[in-house]
Amino acid sequence: MNKLLNKSMRAFVLYAGIVLACSIPAYYAIIDFIWAHELKEHNRIVSATTRQNLQALSLTDKELSETVALWNKLQPETQLQPVAALRPDSTYNIYRKNKYIPAKGWDRFQGLVTYFTINGKVFRLTQEVNMEESHETIIAIAGVAFLFFLILLGGLIFINKRTSEKLWRPFYSSLQKIQAFDLHRQYAIEFEKTGIEEFETLNHHLEKLIAGNIAVYKQQKEFTQNASHELQTPLSIVRFKLDLLHQSKPITDEQSALIDEAHQSLSKVTRINKNLLLLAKIENSQFSGKEAINLSALLEKHISLLDDFLEDKQLQVIKHIAPDVVLSGNKTLTEILLTNLIMNAVRHSQPKDTVTITLKTHLLEISNTGAMPLEEKMLFRRFGTSSPNTTGTGLGLAIVRQICQLHGWQESYRFENGFHLFSIAWA
Repeated sequence: MNKLLNKSMRAFVLYAGIVLACSIPAYYAIIDFIWAHELKEHNRIVSATTRQNLQALSLTDKELSETVALWNKLQPETQLQPVAALRPDSTYNIYRKNKYIPAKGWDRFQGLVTYFTINGKVFRLTQEVNMEESHETIIAIAGVAFLFFLILLGGLIFINKRTSEKLWRPFYSSLQKIQAFDLHRQYAIEFEKTGIEEFETLNHHLEKLIAGNIAVYKQQKEFTQNASHELQTPLSIVRFKLDLLHQSKPITDEQSALIDEAHQSLSKVTRINKNLLLLAKIENSQFSGKEAINLSALLEKHISLLDDFLEDKQLQVIKHIAPDVVLSGNKTLTEILLTNLIMNAVRHSQPKDTVTITLKTHLLEISNTGAMPLEEKMLFRRFGTSSPNTTGTGLGLAIVRQICQLHGWQESYRFENGFHLFSIAWA
């Protein structure tokens, strides 16, 4: 991803480059116009000086002819020739190969043709001057412009970087605090005073937003805790009353079936209540103790405890457990995590399906067969996958995520080659 400052700088550089490209022909046109104008003035001055000097000599016709001939030999770039009549002055541009330095190639000349009289005779004076070559002018202008462009660009980048670091420091400070903010820790963020109206407004609204979220989060947690605690006693009473009702005589088979169904629903509600209490305890950091856990031995123990359940469902369990894998964590929560992951795979498997359990040095992976991928966004949310038709509470994977967040582990899910794969990774 690109930074905002880099995007604006690229726009400035692109604009400056376009202006530079357009400025070179403009510079050339202006300089060429000024140069051509100056050369015209130069030719007019030389022509006027030549005319005045010749007219001031008061030469005879013979001396005039000799002087003209000598002039044409000494000044080959000019031609002084007798003509029949006076005409208006004219200018021209011509490219001519350099006869003195052939290697130089073609030169550009600007000429002035003027007419005047000496001793009653009309003469035509052709005055030419060599102009600077166009390509040489363009190269020179482009080189100088590009040099100053680099100097200007370097200065802009340096100044922009220095000023931007100072101007945007409050923004990055606020951004760093927001990134480090954790709703579970329930502390408010205090932003620094910047003295800049835009940043002060942003920080004020961020403080209000965070404070509101913390308040709502606390209310939800308190509601969950209070509701779960208050439900324990009524649930126990209902269970006791159902047991008494089931033991009472006489009772019909239909009544017994209804009581069993009520027991099943009550058991599910009881498990949900216990899981909500467990989530509340995890969020309140009531499981703070950590120890070195031999995950290999703990995993083997949990699998052996579920042997009878696995056999009843006719599931094939494939184990790839590396020996003596040790990690640091709360043992009670780690046992809950293993139980939830294994039971999730077992509960959603059909008879004679395969469950694969793989443990590596930094990875635990439990997979079970499946027909199609699950909606990953809903998997680790509370009641994200619960259904009235299943015995699950919809909180097992939410508890797994909460335990992983507490320990700094990373949970993930993917569907690959007809298998649902749930992974836990740690450093």
